[in-house]
Amino acid sequence: MDSEYQENAEYSKLLDQNDPLGSFRHRFYLKKGCIYMCGNSLGLASKDAEQCILNAIEKWKEEAIKIWNIEDNKYLLYSKYLAKMMASIVGADPEELAITGGTTINIHQTVSTFYKPTKEKFKILVDDINFPTDRYAIDSQVRLQGYTPEEAVKVVKSKNYFMNEDDIIDAMTSEVTLVFLPTVYYRTAQILDMAKITKAAKERNITIGWDLCHAVGTIEIHLKELDADFAIWCTYKYLNGGPGSTAALYINRKHFKKLPGLTGWYGNKPETQFLLKQEFEHQQCGNGWQIGSPNILSMAGLEGSLKITTDAGVENIRKKSLHITGYLIYLIETKLTKYGFSIGNLREDHRRGGHVCLEHEDGYRISLALKARGVVSDFRDPNVIRVTPVALYTSYEEVYNVVDILLDIAQTESYKKFDKKRNLVV
Repeated sequence: MDSEYQENAEYSKLLDQNDPLGSFRHRFYLKKGCIYMCGNSLGLASKDAEQCILNAIEKWKEEAIKIWNIEDNKYLLYSKYLAKMMASIVGADPEELAITGGTTINIHQTVSTFYKPTKEKFKILVDDINFPTDRYAIDSQVRLQGYTPEEAVKVVKSKNYFMNEDDIIDAMTSEVTLVFLPTVYYRTAQILDMAKITKAAKERNITIGWDLCHAVGTIEIHLKELDADFAIWCTYKYLNGGPGSTAALYINRKHFKKLPGLTGWYGNKPETQFLLKQEFEHQQCGNGWQIGSPNILSMAGLEGSLKITTDAGVENIRKKSLHITGYLIYLIETKLTKYGFSIGNLREDHRRGGHVCLEHEDGYRISLALKARGVVSDFRDPNVIRVTPVALYTSYEEVYNVVDILLDIAQTESYKKFDKKRNLVV
């Protein structure tokens, strides 16, 4: 982290004036009177995404069923088209990617492909602090194989909400056949050492897959270099694809001949897809793991947003993300610790992702007070306000203003007027 930060307002303006990514902010729809600090949960709408969605709607209006045949079958093969744009962002070959489904269905798809338990090797290794949908899917998959989660799911325990890579590796015992972990943890923003863990799994003949949901678009990913077996991720967080935008998956090319665990007509070879044979002819690349027809309007927004990410460059995004989150941490520690605030992130740059974990014993009500003051963040039990300055559209001045608002909320104790009862979405 930068040790040369300053706490005055003029310094934040100076940083904005010298921000190499500052111009990208104008490609997004920024709401007046609002400071958006929730891009870790849902990225902002961009003008690029809007234009691509509107273009897809126009093509639908003009062409109807013929939309599948226009522009060299762009929309029929939309996953392939978008995979070429996504490839450099995750460091993979386009052929190893599919833009398809949603996060959880892609977990089911990949795990059902690779989880082939035997009497000797039948356990899936997970942790106890990952986003719950991952665990729900894993538990479901072992049940489908005739096991109970108690029998076949091996859980590595965290320590104070953080995972230790050595504990994970020590748990890779002979009965473990598959490991599935997140790259960045949603609560703490901790980054696991993917290379160390993947190497250990391969040395033990264990299949390994990664959940990249809180990583893609804000940290650099090198899937080809990593050589893991599979990965999945969403596209509506740092990739700004839109609410519920189509997710993505990666299949290491060495597994292209495997039959997908869940087969559907869109995983069939395009050449014979419309011959409508009763026998599945597997498309032996990442797109062979598609199941149903592409969600064109959901994918169109992603097309636009991928243009922005590509133009900015993930390396540059990561550099600013580290700097602007470091600035936020500096201001919090300089101005807010006396009011009971603390930072729940690990401090080393290589171990923290794109969001700052602001902790306070009354965090939920403070998060409501922030919303009432025009700051959009989110809250995670038991005491974490997740505050996310996104490199593409958050200014340093906004970061400064957020801390000023927090200071006022703490000094006036205005958060105490809010009810402790939880809303459905926090």
